[in-house]
Amino acid sequence: MADEIKRRLFHASSSIIPGLYLLEVLTWSQLGALMLAASAAVVGIELLRLRTGLDLWIFEKLTREYEQETVAGYALGAFSMTAVILAFEPSIAVPAILMLTIGDPVSGLLSTDELRTIKHPRSLAAMFVISFAIAWPFLSPAVAAVAALGAMVADGVKPRIGEFVVDDNLSIPLVAGGAAYVAVALVSVLA
Repeated sequence: MADEIKRRLFHASSSIIPGLYLLEVLTWSQLGALMLAASAAVVGIELLRLRTGLDLWIFEKLTREYEQETVAGYALGAFSMTAVILAFEPSIAVPAILMLTIGDPVSGLLSTDELRTIKHPRSLAAMFVISFAIAWPFLSPAVAAVAALGAMVADGVKPRIGEFVVDDNLSIPLVAGGAAYVAVALVSVLA
């Protein structure tokens, strides 16, 4: 349980990424460049870890057993955060990232430690409520609800592609950001 809490805290600490933009430390384009560089570094680290058996204490504490032979969740999160920063404007990308960095750890703590295809209703509800609260300051209530629904589904449903289970660190920002983008486009067309 102690390692699980450490993983969740590390996850939440990634909120500094959109925080750098919100606190006006970096411009949006500078944040994109930083995340491209970080993603490149993550590729190098993961190649070393998976091909040479690089075994640092941080990997023991922050990766799960099933990640030992595959790309770790932190890397997938870095890639998806980079993608939404490059693809969307800040009003969509920032809440999509925060849904991953804040909503996912809370939802994970509320769920049991079992790997289920669909999470328990209390975890789904928590993810929706937290994601909606995160999105509301950035998006209209209707769009925030659509983005929160996307984040909840991405967090709560674990689809398989062959033997590969789609990790929510990859899917939450992409699905939430994509859902918000489509909702904004539909609202503008219908207005």
